[in-house]
Amino acid sequence: ATMNTFAPADFSFLEEGFCARDIVEQKINEMSMSDDKDAFYVCDLSDVLKKHMRWARAMPRVTPFYAVKCNDSRTVVTTLASLGAGFDCASKTEIQIVQSLGVDASRIIYANPCKQVSQIKYASAHGVQMMTFDSDVELMKVARCHDNAKLVLRIATDDSKAVCQLSVKFGATMKACRGLLERAKELGLDVIGVSFHVGSGCTDPDTYSQAISDARCVFDMGAEVGFNMTLLDIGGGFPGSEDTKLKFEEITAVINPALDKYFPADSKIRIIAEPGRYYVASAYTLAVNVIAKKVIMNEQSASDEDDDWTSDRTLMYYVNDGVYGSFNCILYDHAHPLPTLHKKPKPDERMYPSSIWGPTCDGLDRIAEVCTLPDMQVGEWLLFENMGAYTVAASSTFNGFQKPDIYYIMSRTAWQCIQQICAQGMPTPVEDASCVTASCGHESSLELPAKSSQTCVL
Repeated sequence: ATMNTFAPADFSFLEEGFCARDIVEQKINEMSMSDDKDAFYVCDLSDVLKKHMRWARAMPRVTPFYAVKCNDSRTVVTTLASLGAGFDCASKTEIQIVQSLGVDASRIIYANPCKQVSQIKYASAHGVQMMTFDSDVELMKVARCHDNAKLVLRIATDDSKAVCQLSVKFGATMKACRGLLERAKELGLDVIGVSFHVGSGCTDPDTYSQAISDARCVFDMGAEVGFNMTLLDIGGGFPGSEDTKLKFEEITAVINPALDKYFPADSKIRIIAEPGRYYVASAYTLAVNVIAKKVIMNEQSASDEDDDWTSDRTLMYYVNDGVYGSFNCILYDHAHPLPTLHKKPKPDERMYPSSIWGPTCDGLDRIAEVCTLPDMQVGEWLLFENMGAYTVAASSTFNGFQKPDIYYIMSRTAWQCIQQICAQGMPTPVEDASCVTASCGHESSLELPAKSSQTCVL
């Protein structure tokens, strides 16, 4: 299928010398005269492009299949589709979103080992062939409901050191693999490869090399049973912001040698991964407004003579997004979001121990239990960075609080770079990606090319 080049109808251009933070500022100024100070996001799509370039540099052998569950924004999906990424879909609706944007079925892996029968039939009817499994019950369903499945056996990993463990729920043990492969053979199904997921927030990169080595054993088992396996899916778990213990390049420094050892380039094995937060976390900044405030006076500290560490008061701030909305990541994703101040504090400004609460009537709806903030007024703003992953996607409208608007922006340079990749594929070597600006205010002054009628083949 073809589609038109990614159209600026989906986003605004970032003028030269400006960055996402300036747009946040601009939106806040626009709202300053009105009472409607609703929470909102700014998403910088240039950041998604930067992440794609960084991926291609760090793991040239691995094709990313973006995990749609993490953030199913059509604008983000379109951006990644234009860059040539594939997609990891976990449900019929996610497959629909991706295909409605013109992405070919061959670029989708239905990576959910436990699928509802009607959804397997949907995948079959819409040409989605690659799908994961980890049990013989799943094999029976697929044999019955899909004409032409290309199956990927998901194996369990040691995710004891991950923040969000997945192997408790998914993945066949090494012991179970041979039986599953033999069962697939009996049923006349085609197993094309192996997948694993080390869990999200993985803190030990050696988990990847162990899993890659296990995958090699399963490939060899598959060959003995009579399958020609050609696909390795190394899953997700890649960090999306710079505040993590383990940096992206520290993980890839372990993965690359393991791939070269167990799946050398001349073995012609296709390697994919399922990054989610890696692509979107840092692209999104959330601005929330202080809608209420309470001052709790602490009696006992009055005698402590202005000691820095004691305060005569604790401040409680209530803001207009919370745990049932964007901050569901606190409950489901083990996130610890901390605010940055919208207004720079004065050098001598007093800071107070504070807590931040969401707008619903639930006592659980607390964003930050203890942080240090100045004495702010109702109507002032707090900003939260790195809010693109597992936030908007899982938020609800509990208590009737609506989801924040999202403003998408992109620099002209990034836009031109995407058009170029769209037309000619990734630049090689990727180091030569001069088209991506480093940061705020380092825009090159390239003019936008005249709108050509070129289409982007997805």
